[in-house]
Amino acid sequence: MHALRTALTAALAAAGLGLATAPPTPAAAAPATARTGPVFLDAAQLPPSLTPWTAGAVTGGLPEGDVPCAPGVLPAKGTAHRVFHTELDTGGLQVTTVAPTAAKAAETAAGLRRALAACADRVERQYPTTEADGAYHGRLAVEDGAHVYSLDTRDLQVGSTDIALFSVGRDGRTVTYVQWGQMGDLEDAPLDAFKTTTRTAVDQLHR
Repeated sequence: MHALRTALTAALAAAGLGLATAPPTPAAAAPATARTGPVFLDAAQLPPSLTPWTAGAVTGGLPEGDVPCAPGVLPAKGTAHRVFHTELDTGGLQVTTVAPTAAKAAETAAGLRRALAACADRVERQYPTTEADGAYHGRLAVEDGAHVYSLDTRDLQVGSTDIALFSVGRDGRTVTYVQWGQMGDLEDAPLDAFKTTTRTAVDQLHR
């Protein structure tokens, strides 16, 4: 079963809040296109998993269903994304956008942070049978800074639980968003490894 295909996450996806899920295709990593913009994470740079990560191609524009927990914040222009998945219930996503100025990029990063901080409240308002707990896990000292968040959800009708980790980082005019998710709770999430992934993502944007 691909990542996070629960009744809750299907509903959240329809509302633009869904957690990234794996595409139904390739068993092998798709080759990266020739780089004309910021560098993206590769499969080996994601938190360790019981089965290998597969990285999709870097694709221009926003991901299908927009950015999990932050719909409407990023523009399609100047934006690209990459989806990751494993053979088990784990998925990931990186979305990167290049703004016209560093000031605009800082504004975009702040908008993503506000959306992530408010995601749990938004989920509970839209889905009364869902409990959602969001948490902020601090700032990382890399380039112009990165910030890490989590969202822990429980569907009270089905009894399923999902956990997602998110980060937002900036290097000059470039903002990157990274998401990891699987079924389970925050205690099951590789928070330290995700912070390492985030540092790597931001540090290598313009290597």
